[in-house]
This record gives sequence, structure tokens and C-alpha cells, in this order.
Amino acid sequence: MAKIIYTHTDEAPLLATYSFLPIIEAYAATAGVDVETRDISLAGRILAQFPDRLTDEQRVDDALAELGELATKPEANIIKLPNISASIPQLKAAVKELQEQGYDLPDYPENPQTDEEKATRAAYDKVKGSAVNPVLREGNSDRRAPASVKNYAKAHPHRMGAWSGDSKTNVATMGKDDFRSNEKSVVVPADDTLRIEHVAADGTTTVLKEEVKVLAGEVVDGTFMNVAALRRFLTEQVARAKAEDVLFSAHLKATMMKVSDPIIFGHVVQAFFPTLFEQYGEQLAAAGISPNDGLGALLSSVGNLPEGDAIKAAVQQGLADGPDLAMVDSDRGITNLHVPSDVIIDASMPAMIRIGGHMWGPDGEEHDTLAVIPDSSYAGIYQAVIDDCRAHGAFDPATMGSVPNVGLMAKAAEEYGSHDKTFEVPAAGTVRVVAGNGEVLIEHQVEPGDIWRACQTKDASIRDWVKLAVTRARATGTPAVFWLDETRAHDANLIAKVNEYLPEHDTDGLTIEVLAPADATTYSLERIRKGEDTISVTGNVLRDYNTDLFPILELGTSAKMLSVVPLMNGGGLFETGAGGSAPKHVQQLVKEDYLRWDSLGEFFALAASFEHLAGYADNARAQVLADTLDRATGTFLEEDKSPSRKLGGIDNRGSHFYLALYWAQELARQTDDTELAAAFADLAEKLAADEKTIVDELIAVQGKPVDLGGYFRPDAAKASAVMRPSATFNDALATLNS
Repeated sequence: MAKIIYTHTDEAPLLATYSFLPIIEAYAATAGVDVETRDISLAGRILAQFPDRLTDEQRVDDALAELGELATKPEANIIKLPNISASIPQLKAAVKELQEQGYDLPDYPENPQTDEEKATRAAYDKVKGSAVNPVLREGNSDRRAPASVKNYAKAHPHRMGAWSGDSKTNVATMGKDDFRSNEKSVVVPADDTLRIEHVAADGTTTVLKEEVKVLAGEVVDGTFMNVAALRRFLTEQVARAKAEDVLFSAHLKATMMKVSDPIIFGHVVQAFFPTLFEQYGEQLAAAGISPNDGLGALLSSVGNLPEGDAIKAAVQQGLADGPDLAMVDSDRGITNLHVPSDVIIDASMPAMIRIGGHMWGPDGEEHDTLAVIPDSSYAGIYQAVIDDCRAHGAFDPATMGSVPNVGLMAKAAEEYGSHDKTFEVPAAGTVRVVAGNGEVLIEHQVEPGDIWRACQTKDASIRDWVKLAVTRARATGTPAVFWLDETRAHDANLIAKVNEYLPEHDTDGLTIEVLAPADATTYSLERIRKGEDTISVTGNVLRDYNTDLFPILELGTSAKMLSVVPLMNGGGLFETGAGGSAPKHVQQLVKEDYLRWDSLGEFFALAASFEHLAGYADNARAQVLADTLDRATGTFLEEDKSPSRKLGGIDNRGSHFYLALYWAQELARQTDDTELAAAFADLAEKLAADEKTIVDELIAVQGKPVDLGGYFRPDAAKASAVMRPSATFNDALATLNS
């Protein structure tokens, strides 16, 4: 039987689920629609890896594996909320919390030696980074701002910081000796099993990955970053920021690019504090303290070392000697280099551009910034936006156009350098990709410490991506631009395939172009300023970047996007928006019982999910739920019932009440199903009559700390009590199916 699967994830989206899911379940059940849940949170994923160490009561199903199988079936209908894409510090913190909750989990082994430690490390590696997305995304991405959101943004434009023509803000990127410049790409002619190996200077061969299964027509890439060049580049940028009197900031994606970017982050930390690591590098390494984990982990770990005070003094001296560091939280002294997962490029760069090319400095004020993005693959798109704003000023949300995205991601396409094929090179020599017949397909000369990585993109995924791009261009009449650079090895192969597959579709009357990313950015910005829309058709990493960059400029947030993944076998995956600010929302809730998370993305995904179910299962009532929810969301926006910005107004829970009120009213007045209308009439009347009481009850709890029983795995009863504090509202919902 067709049903909707709603996912339990992490942080603010999980807490919001404790409030919103009871509404969904009550309304759906009244209409005869089944809604089930699956736990794909970081904590749930960890526990699923170690069933033999847990009691019967503690064991959890491997929900991610189950949903991965479901995603390949036509009946799939999955609503996926943002989850933690765990960096190593986050993973360690989650393990520690679960251990404290009584789960017998092993510690994360930094340098596994025994077979048991290697097996433990392999199990934890399965849940690091973007572990969820590659499993569920059996289709390509269709992400756009719903018309109601775009219209609201135009009528109520968010604040944009002013840009100065003499702004000193810029992007610094390597341009050579990096992943972009060293890339090699091949299209495999037949199904095969490849091998990745390292051949040392003395001829010793070490297999890095035994089996890489590929299909005919698959695009396979290999590349590396020269670490000596990276270190020189970073040292130069620290000096440049100091000389130009701008903030220094590094922008990576240590959560998703979970092998390469923490290493790069560690090199940034070392480049910023050269004297510290010259003097105490050996002691820190001996104590197991890695710069890859960030300055915060270093400072919290050196207290027990004999040199601890001297190390802390060296850090302070490094901060004094270097350029001012961009801050994550200037009040608490949390810098850009404290935690590798704190500054995520696709959220941090748009935020910087939105407020006038500034980041926050140690003095708590905004300043021009040198944004250091070591790899040059996509750094140019941000420089293009900065140059445009410097020349033409800030964008106007009241008039600007939109940039929806069609993203190539099916079957883990271009999945962030494919973590299982990324390696820190142990010795000088050659890394090569070898076909089953012994032919060397790709090879690179490497030095110790270089970061080598490969990725795969299946032909079927590319063909489906082209089809989706044409489908969206035809449906909207909007120009579609493939963001591909003919001078880059991988992109050149994709361009050939795009040219091969476009003739399979009716493109008469459509504008479809291929432009390099920086040029595509400039083209799209020119249209944006004229109020015109342009579909960006991109690979997986640019999908992530663009679906934050443009929505944050247009709407003020990327959480209000409709994100649909038409699964290749006919099912649907409905994603609910970005979670970049989720940790701060949780911190505020714990401190003062106020959750600012905006669930608008959940509302859009739910309506799309109902609509998909209606079509697949021929369920008329699911379509009624979809249509009425869509109208209710429009009213929600017009009445401005998103969470307010400070205590004393409605927060996430109040938003859910108003959505429930407007939805019940729409259901009660719709004429497609009079029986369903009658079922909601009493609820609509009761919620309207009790509006003031309910809102007062929701606001009354604000202003004091709360106990959730855990961050990564909250106690369900405690979290539910916190997120459902209105007895009047709860009782009203309970009457719906009584």
C-alpha cells in the first residue's frame, strides 16, 4: 500500500518534527492517508552500525538502508528533512553522548591498528559526511522557489546590506596545482571493475581501493591537490589579508567533503599559526591533537599537557600577529578556524555577499573579507557575484529574478569527490586508476601529503539530468544553462554527453546554453537584475552551492525552497530545505525555550508529497490534502506567521498552530469532498475560537532553559513535552480522529 515516509533527522528540524508531525498524522489519518516515520538521524545511523553491542531494547533498525531500497521502487514517497552531515568532531560528540546515555559504543579510532579498530573505523566511516543523501537520491534534483514564496519575498523584501564600490572583499583561490587543474577524466567503454593503487618510488604497490564497479558510458575522474602548493598559497593569503587590512576567512565543506576538506582545513589552521606548530607541532601530534579538528578542539585538549599554558599563549600570539580572523561568534571568541563544520561554503559565502561583502570581526563589527577557497573549481562563481555587487550594488529582492536549479546527483553522481575514493598520499610515487584488463586509465605523480580523489557519474544519471532540464525549461518557458567548462576534463566529457542526449528531446523554441560556471553566473546575474529567471543546470557540488546562493539573495534563506527529486524508477523524494543554522536554533531553544526554525520547507514538501501520492495511488483525498495545504501555506505567508525574530512572538510551534488553523479552514470550506469538509469543520471552528488561548500558552513557556535529554538523541518524551506545550491545541487535535 502506498504511504508517505516522514524522516526523523537532527537538530532543529528534528525538534520541529515533534511539533509538526502530530498535525500531519491527524490530518492525514482523517483523509485515509498513511504516514510512517523512519529514523535517519546521526545517532540512529550510529546505533544501526553496532547491533551486537546493544541490548534488545536499544537496537534500532537500519532505516537508511531500508529507505535506500525503497527509493529504487515506484511506490517510494519519502519526505527527507535536513540531517547532520557529520564532521569527525560532530561524530565524536554524538558517540560520547550516546555512551553517556548507556549505549555500549566503541570510541572513534583515530589511528586504527588492530583488525577490530579497523572494523570500528569502517563502521563509523559509513555515517560520516553526506551518508544519507547518496543512498536516497536515486534521481536528479529539481529545486526552486514556489510562486507563493517568491511573491511574498517581492512584497516583503528582506534586508540586504549595502555594497561599496571600493569594497576590498575578494575570493582567493589556487588556480593551479589544485583539484580543478589536475583533473583527468575518462568515459569507460564497458562494464568493468577498476582498481585504485599507489605505486611508490621504489616500485612498491599499495591498493587504495580494490574494487570500483563502473558501467558502460560512466564518467570516471581522478585528481589531486598538491599540498606543498596549498601550503604556499595559504601562507600567501594570510599575509595578503594582513597587508590589505581585511578579515581572513576560509570557506570549505568539511561536512560533505569529509575526507579532503578536514585535511585542507588543518593546513589552513597550521598556515595561520605557523609559529605554534613549529614550536609545539610534535607535542600536539604525540597527544593525538590534530589541526584538522580545528582550533577549538586544540584549545580544549591542551589543558593536560605540560606545555598547555605555553601552547595557549602561542595561539593568542598567533591571533595578535596575523590578520583579524572572521568570527562565527565574536561574543564567545569563536573564530572561523575553531570548528571545521562551523563555516560551510554554500551557506557562509551567500551570507557574506548578502550583508554587503562583510563578515563579523573580533570586534563584533562587519568588515571586508578575503574569502579563501583553495580549490578553484567553483570559486569563480562567488568572485563573479562579488564583482557584480561591487559594480552595481546590492540586489533588490522586490524586483530580482530567480535561479531555479536542475542538479545532477542521481546514484551518487559527483558525490563530493566520493569519500571512499579520497586518500591522503602516504609517500611519493604515482596514484593510478587501472581497468580490469590492466590498462592504466588515469595516473598522477604525487608527493607525501597530497590529497588524491576520484568520482563517478553514471551515464543513466546524466541522461536523466538532461531530460529533467528540458522538462523544466519546457514547463516554465525559462532559459536553461548548463554550467559546464569545456576546459575542465570532467566537464568536457559531460558536454559531449549533453550534446548527444539533447536531440532526444523536443527543444524547439527553448533557450538552452552551455557556459562555464563563472560566465553562467554573470549571465544569470544580468537577467536577475532585469527581473528575469534562468534555470541553472549543474553538477552535484554546484547544485548545493547554487541552491543556497541564489535563494539566500532572493528570499533571505534557502529553507523556503521546494526541493523535489523525481526518482528514476518513478517514486518521489521530497526534501525540505537547508539546515545550516540548525545548531544555533537548538542552542537558543535549550537556553530560552524558543525555536526559530522555519518549517515552511516542510509545508511545501508535504504538499508535493500528497500530490505525488494522489497521482501514484489514484487517491483523491491525498489531492485534496495537497490543494488545501497549498492554499493554507499561501495564507500563512500573507499573514506572516513564520517565527518572529525574538522572544515574545510566536516561534516554530506557533507557526505550526497557524498552519493547522489555516489548513483546517481550507479543508472545511473545500467542496471536492463534502464528507472530509464536515470532518474538519468542528476543528476549524475550535482552533479559530481558541486562537488567543493557544498562542498565549505557546508564548508563556518562553524565556527559561529546557532539558531535551540530549542533543543528538533527545529523549522523545521530554522533546515532545517541550515542543507541544499548549494543552488546548493538543486536545483539539486529539478530537479529530476520536
